[in-house]
Amino acid sequence: MTLKESREKKGFSQTELGNRVGLKQTTISQYESGSRKPNLTVAKKLADALEMSLDDFICLSTFQNEI
Repeated sequence: MTLKESREKKGFSQTELGNRVGLKQTTISQYESGSRKPNLTVAKKLADALEMSLDDFICLSTFQNEI
């Protein structure tokens, strides 16, 4: 499952997810496309917002364009 799929599964728009963690929609878009990676602090906030473990989130971020 990708970051986008995880976000959509929760019913969040990119803007809503960004608002929940203090980021702009464009930043969420960059994370989803793989053109940018979140630092550990942001990854934890995103994982919490998506109700997943940090380990699961890091797997999404690390391998989303490789699987």
